[in-house]
Amino acid sequence: MSEGVKIIAQNRRAFHEYFIEEKFEAGISLVGTEVKSLRGGNVNMKDSYCRVENGEMFLLNMHISPYEQGNVFNRDPLRDRKLLLHKREILKIFQAVGREGYSIIPLSLYLKRGRIKVEIALARGKKLYDKRESIAKKDRERENMRFVKEQNRR
Repeated sequence: MSEGVKIIAQNRRAFHEYFIEEKFEAGISLVGTEVKSLRGGNVNMKDSYCRVENGEMFLLNMHISPYEQGNVFNRDPLRDRKLLLHKREILKIFQAVGREGYSIIPLSLYLKRGRIKVEIALARGKKLYDKRESIAKKDRERENMRFVKEQNRR
């Protein structure tokens, strides 16, 4: 990410569960109390995903906690939220999801020049042996870093 970007939330689980093929930046349609709640970091992206319906893309299952001072203006925390993308991008993503094993998942939620943006990804699900392989790779890298650190101390 570049300067002037404040990360609100990240979906770390996505990198463990999926191979990320391609990333897109999308705007998101929100109401005022949701924006205030997001600025406070009250969001859960754990089980969220995107779906294309009637040429529009929606973000589902993202939980934005109700704003405490929002009273009657608060909306349903799990409501579907429209993502703002160009038609070309939506069509490209829709065609890719038509292939077997591909999903559209949100990776992060951030503020960019005062606007809330969502980084979504076209992703392919990992098998169990792929997950084990990536964990082993991370462990090897961690061990190598420890070794290098110890060598530098001497």
